[in-house]
Amino acid sequence: MKSVRRTVAVATLVGALGLSVLNAPTAQAADTGITVSDIVINNGKPIVVGTSKVVEPPIRFNIALPSGYSTADPSRYDAYPFLYRGTMKTAADTGENFIQPGGYTCFEIDAKHARCEGNLYIDPHPSQEHVDSNSDATSWKVGVSLKLWKADGGLKTGELETRSTTVQLKRAAKATTNASPEPVVKGKTITVTGKLTRANWSTKKYDAYSGRTVSLQFRAKGTDSYKTLKKATTSSTGGLKTTVTASVDGSFRWVYYGNSTTGAATSAADYVDVN
Repeated sequence: MKSVRRTVAVATLVGALGLSVLNAPTAQAADTGITVSDIVINNGKPIVVGTSKVVEPPIRFNIALPSGYSTADPSRYDAYPFLYRGTMKTAADTGENFIQPGGYTCFEIDAKHARCEGNLYIDPHPSQEHVDSNSDATSWKVGVSLKLWKADGGLKTGELETRSTTVQLKRAAKATTNASPEPVVKGKTITVTGKLTRANWSTKKYDAYSGRTVSLQFRAKGTDSYKTLKKATTSSTGGLKTTVTASVDGSFRWVYYGNSTTGAATSAADYVDVN
């Protein structure tokens, strides 16, 4: 039997958490008895966010219910992981530095256990306050929201729990490539230029990323893999420039492998015909 949970809009989830759990009377802030385990966010990889596109990293987790509750009635309980920075209560209460699921579905294993999967919802738009500062490119803590509902739909009890695991959020980067001249005579010089930029979450623009080591790669026509030819460091404007000797037809690209705050970037390939 499949037990399908409610899928609720992000704004509604924030409101429900803030009003129903955090502002509830102290008598309701008791142990729910719900256990959430085996939480995996974005398949264990860092989450890379740009300046405008919504990012929905996959999540999965397991739920175990307390006595008196059954997966056959998913309207009686609610449990999901979220990400936060700073104080958990403040983040959940205000919605700032707080990232939660856009929706998820739970599948019944038995009367007391369910396997759940869904997606977090990260919108870089300033109104969402998900990533509104470059300082947000850091490790985020993992928390869990747990709630039990009465038969009449009222909140019975709710709690927030923190976990020891963290998730890294990174600023997206972009790279470009231009190889010239095209075509070129064999043995002549090919000049390969490009630019590396990365997301500025404060301005919602991509800025030049200077002082970064970037690899120039080449794939010969008729082959499947790229090989690194040399490395270059970006200028103060994020610019890249180097030269190579033309030998065979093929494609050039710049590859940046990222760091603790910035995601990797691979440019589109630029093909050069060698005569």
